[in-house]
Amino acid sequence: MSQQEQLEHAQSKKSAQMEFTAADAVVKELVRAGVEVAFGIVSIHNMPIYDAILREGSIRLVCSRGESGAANMADGYARATGKLGVVLTSTGTGAGNAAGSLIESWAAGVPVLHLTGEVASPYLGTGRGYIHECKDQLSIMKGACKKAMRLRRPEQAAAVIRQAIKESFAAPSGPVSLEIPIDFQSAIIPDYSLEEINIEAQESSVFKYLPEEALTKISKARRPVIWAGGGVISSGASREVQELAEMIGAAVITSQSGKGSIPEDHPQCIGHFASFELTKELVKKSDLLISIGVRFRGNETSNWKVEVPEEHISIDADWEAMNRNYAATLGLVGDAKQILRKLNEDLSKQPIVPSEVYLEEVLSVRKELRLQLRATLGPYEKIADGMRNLLPRDTVLVRDVTVQANVWGSRLFEIYEPRTSIHASGGGIGQGLPTAIGAQMGSRGRQVVLLAGDGGFMVNVGEMATAVQENLPLIVILFDDAGYGVLRNIQDAAYGRQVAVDLVSPDFVLLAQSMGFVSARIGSPDEFIFELEKAIDRQKPTMIVVDMEAVGPMAKPFAGPPGAAEAFKPKKL
Repeated sequence: MSQQEQLEHAQSKKSAQMEFTAADAVVKELVRAGVEVAFGIVSIHNMPIYDAILREGSIRLVCSRGESGAANMADGYARATGKLGVVLTSTGTGAGNAAGSLIESWAAGVPVLHLTGEVASPYLGTGRGYIHECKDQLSIMKGACKKAMRLRRPEQAAAVIRQAIKESFAAPSGPVSLEIPIDFQSAIIPDYSLEEINIEAQESSVFKYLPEEALTKISKARRPVIWAGGGVISSGASREVQELAEMIGAAVITSQSGKGSIPEDHPQCIGHFASFELTKELVKKSDLLISIGVRFRGNETSNWKVEVPEEHISIDADWEAMNRNYAATLGLVGDAKQILRKLNEDLSKQPIVPSEVYLEEVLSVRKELRLQLRATLGPYEKIADGMRNLLPRDTVLVRDVTVQANVWGSRLFEIYEPRTSIHASGGGIGQGLPTAIGAQMGSRGRQVVLLAGDGGFMVNVGEMATAVQENLPLIVILFDDAGYGVLRNIQDAAYGRQVAVDLVSPDFVLLAQSMGFVSARIGSPDEFIFELEKAIDRQKPTMIVVDMEAVGPMAKPFAGPPGAAEAFKPKKL
């Protein structure tokens, strides 16, 4: 029976169920929040919520093949759309399976709502062996998420889930887990109206002024640098960032999460090259850094060895972000879009003339960085160029942790729009496929492409069936080197030997075809371009397997982030 037939069958019986349950209250709040898609696996400990979703009828349920994948799908959906990602899991092992993926959402600051069942309320914490019981599920979720909550009374379901949704979006945004005991889910409760009343002074919701100090520092700067992070994307401030950069003549560096803050073909866009020596020198010689919603992660700053100028204006919605990694001379706390709008408005009244000499230097650095990186790619340069030349400008590029993603997928494949670049912020392998599925569910009118390696891909390989079941035109580009390529290179550099990095893999083409994907194996850049063009045209689930042995090695092996090999060599502490 199809989902539509199930819905019609359920609705025909709806009149027989006049009672309103806590599960109905949960679904009512999801619909109120604009939720259109939910990902997960049905279980005896979430079945009332699934049934309530079916009866309500407006939320599409995507059946994943594992809870880990379901959480990644909700994450990818949220990143691609800016909407709430919703994942439904069972109790105990089911919730635990989702924990690793929720850690990724926490690392990336993605608004995800994790709804999980719990054992019946009389058995919580008793250790009596109730089916699916976990010793302390709430503590597991607290460690994996921004916040973890438990529904204490079924009558409070609407208020608690609304609080959870608000918390997931509040700065710093992130995953929130809400566990609901199974007996509460089917409990009959009153259906009541819940209205939120906000009475705020106008000054607290609209920026009337900015500190004169900010305007003075910016207008006097002759070598300004903007460092744009994920906060720019989440606040929808890309246009404002570009306007500010052009007004003051700033170079723009982006973090991984900040890609798309400014079109990467813009002459002032340095891009995601902060850890490269040329960029370090540019930042060191700058006279003002404006950081916007950026976390300054260790792997993106050579473990905080990038030297920033003394003058640093930090813009962030998170109070705790201030001075966490780099000291600021002025911190502006609030929504980046609102702050930048007011900043641009006030600066437009200032007599600011960007330095043409500095702009030429920025353009030169931008070009030289890309030339240096291209010189390391060997045959993969043509693959990178073929992707960017063939794929539409608004393609969503999802990158699992693999050599190609780290070296050129995150740098040379230009990103032109916000929410079209998705990567693993937490560094965990294997999350790319389900994340790409979620992104494609939220981007029905756009092409989604996944870059993955054979080692990581096998972690969630079963989710290929989900992509086929949902008839998604996802393109998977799988780089097959029969092992963990990044770790091979790091071990060679650190120890001169390798261990636990060689893998026996299936015939990926046959595997993909058995799952319902169209698939081909290529052994040269020309073959790759030919197959990619066909994949774009067919608009069906497709996998292109890149035989890395046949294509050949990179001109320079990738040995991990700067300093990775040195960190693993024996040394005295």
